[in-house]
Parts: sequence; structure tokens; C-alpha cells
Amino acid sequence: MVEKWVLDILACPACHAKVELVRDHWLVCQNAECRRKYPIRDDIPQMLIEEGDNYRDIAVEDLPAVS
Repeated sequence: MVEKWVLDILACPACHAKVELVRDHWLVCQNAECRRKYPIRDDIPQMLIEEGDNYRDIAVEDLPAVS
């Protein structure tokens, strides 16, 4: 689990908007135009723009389980 203080300082690397924790395994950019979603694997946020690009067009409710 990502600690709250880490979540408070994280921002989307593409647009610099805040990210929100979703289902304990995803960080979702709050910028409606950006729409990037970053998985958290082994408690480490995968905050690469390319990683977020992989999930741009997937609705939050359709995000896969992260292993």
C-alpha cells in the first residue's frame, strides 16, 4: 500500500496534475484531458508516461487487477 504522504506529493508526470488512488492498485490522473492511469506493482507506483499511456482509453471501472 502506498503511504498517504507519498500520495500527497505524487503528480502525473505527463501533465503534473494530482493523481488519485483507485482500488489500492492504480493512480489515476485527475486531469480529464490527460486520462492516464498508472499501476502500482509491489507497492511501487509505475509513474512512467509510457506506462500511463497504456491505460488512457480504459475506463477506471474496467482497469485490470494488478499483480
